Amino acid sequence: MDKSVQVHAPATVANLVCGFDVLGMALHRPDDVMTLSLKDEPGLTIEHTDIYQLPTEPEKNVAGAALLAMLEELPNPPGFHLVTEKRIKPGSGLGSSAASSAGAVVAANHLLGNPFSKEDLVRFAMNGEKVASGVKHADNIAPAIYGGITLIRSIFPLDIVQLSGPPLFVTVVHPQIEVRTADARQILRKEVQLKSAIKQWGNIAGLVAGLLKQDYALIGRSLEDVIIEPVRSILIPGFDEVKALSRDAGALGGGISGSGPSIFMLSEKENTANDVEQLMQQVYTKLGIEFKTYVTSISYEGVRISQVPSHSS
Repeated sequence: MDKSVQVHAPATVANLVCGFDVLGMALHRPDDVMTLSLKDEPGLTIEHTDIYQLPTEPEKNVAGAALLAMLEELPNPPGFHLVTEKRIKPGSGLGSSAASSAGAVVAANHLLGNPFSKEDLVRFAMNGEKVASGVKHADNIAPAIYGGITLIRSIFPLDIVQLSGPPLFVTVVHPQIEVRTADARQILRKEVQLKSAIKQWGNIAGLVAGLLKQDYALIGRSLEDVIIEPVRSILIPGFDEVKALSRDAGALGGGISGSGPSIFMLSEKENTANDVEQLMQQVYTKLGIEFKTYVTSISYEGVRISQVPSHSS
């Protein structure tokens, strides 16, 4: 049995425009690098090698909360030491907390000989999301663990559906401002007009059908959100301009990644995705807001395990 394992935990895009809390996809980059080691003594210790000064007390740390939930279901729980290098900035809207939670439980499951199913791992990792945002949502966790694009048909009981799809390129811009998930949830309307709900259901069904049929045009038509985006987009400077310019450049469509401030756009071709990146850079340079951009694709692997060489710390 391995004593130590390293994992790469992917960024994720939740909601996929119209699928609030039910759709998500994993990205190839950026990703967090996490190393989990078995300890001789029980208990959980956490160490960070990044600049974000996240809590190291297990109960206050998203990865810690996920691991504690797992340890509760083991008859003879071992001790763990977790070292995290976060490359997905907290508050980016790219599933930073989900990457930590998912990476930790996948690594632990590997070291324990894989006693738990992927559904179990999602259940454990959702405890980390509760620490981060106050809500046990799985739309970032599921794609991080299963890979690809996932549909959360139900949370209680958990019912996760893996969706296939055509090749897609993803362009992401992360303006260097923070939108806290808890804050972004609070501004949402508690009630929705029936006509808006009907339009949204049509778009979610259209997006899922478009992915399964590999119909790019249907995917593009369905990337519309009439409920969440109109409210949340006001928190993100440059949003409307990025969206309009990206569509003009040939992107299928896109919107807010998670609760923002990151914005993602889907493209059928890589050169379109690169053009979209340049337009995003121009918008935020003009606004005088620092940003990071990525051109990437969907990670169908999710959390990736890579053994730690014996000379690594």
